Amino acid sequence: MPDAPKLTKKQNFWQAAKFVLFSISAGVIQTVTFTLMNELGHLPYWPSYLTALVLSVLYNFTVNRRFTFQSAANVPLAMLKVALYYCVFTPLSTWWGQALTNLGWNEYLVLLGTMIINLLTEFLFCRFVVYRGQINTNDIARKKAAGESQNNP
Repeated sequence: MPDAPKLTKKQNFWQAAKFVLFSISAGVIQTVTFTLMNELGHLPYWPSYLTALVLSVLYNFTVNRRFTFQSAANVPLAMLKVALYYCVFTPLSTWWGQALTNLGWNEYLVLLGTMIINLLTEFLFCRFVVYRGQINTNDIARKKAAGESQNNP
């Protein structure tokens, strides 16, 4: 497997910032879905959480692949790697979420904590596993690199 690209401090900062911003928008999708299922559907924590998580993951994968990591990586393979991450994260987070809400913790506090843990661990997993050696390889990155090389001969 190729080594991770050498990014500047500025590139690393903006990559993390974009991931956080897109994750916040995915979090909105997750929170709205969870709230609708929890409040209107009166479903238990785990089906509300799982449905909201799946919708959030699909959105987050799509935008972060394209705009944050700017990767031309094989989509099915990249999605498989993300799915493997979620094969570990989902059962654990569903278990601790249900356990904490059964202890009387507020559903939304549990959801927020889980989303923060997800944000941090998924960024690291995507950066160093899913897109390792394939960052800045899509059409957006190529156009940007071509524009920079024309401006700086």
